[in-house]
Amino acid sequence: MPVTVMVVDDQSVVRAGFAAVIDAEPDLTVVGEAGDGATAVRMAGELAPDVIVMDVRMPELDGIAATRILTGREGGPRVLVLTTFDLDAYVFDALRAGASGFLLKDVQAAELLHSIRVVAAGESVLAPSATRRLIGHYAAGPHTGHRAGADAGVLDRLTAREHFVLALIASGLNNTEIAGELGITVGTVKSHVNALLRKLGLRDRVQATILAYDLGITRPNPPSA
Repeated sequence: MPVTVMVVDDQSVVRAGFAAVIDAEPDLTVVGEAGDGATAVRMAGELAPDVIVMDVRMPELDGIAATRILTGREGGPRVLVLTTFDLDAYVFDALRAGASGFLLKDVQAAELLHSIRVVAAGESVLAPSATRRLIGHYAAGPHTGHRAGADAGVLDRLTAREHFVLALIASGLNNTEIAGELGITVGTVKSHVNALLRKLGLRDRVQATILAYDLGITRPNPPSA
């Protein structure tokens, strides 16, 4: 069954271009297009797309507010945010609102299609390099430090190794890099990642990174064993 996609952008040419590229794939189907967040929220309720490719800056209801509404729904869609700049001040807020990652608007077609498939499969598309840039933006801004709404007690649910893995995710390492850091297999890393996401009630690595920085977690020294 094809992955169903909605494209949301206030620029009709951009929207049509993305929709054409996506709809040309046999395993992807564009079920709707919207030019603003309010329309996207309404249409998503009717069409129930698997993935929404969402612009940030739009009239009436912006992409951040729309993402928060959509991802807050039971069984809501996955949201892939589009932005003009990878350090756009709105991007972090979009991820906090529940987006599964972000892409630049000048993304190559192959990367866009791959990202949609990854997001539809339940993963995030926030690449390690993008994570590092996001962390730099976060640390330089007013978000730095422990956020009052974050409860450090949730970390008690994790084993010591899962805590290490969470901190390494937050530092921008991918699974292969984490495996090398801890001297374990990539498969074991994946098991740790899945376990910590489940225990913390998180959807993906993006949410894990946000939680880690809300709690002021920094990358630990590599364990001795």
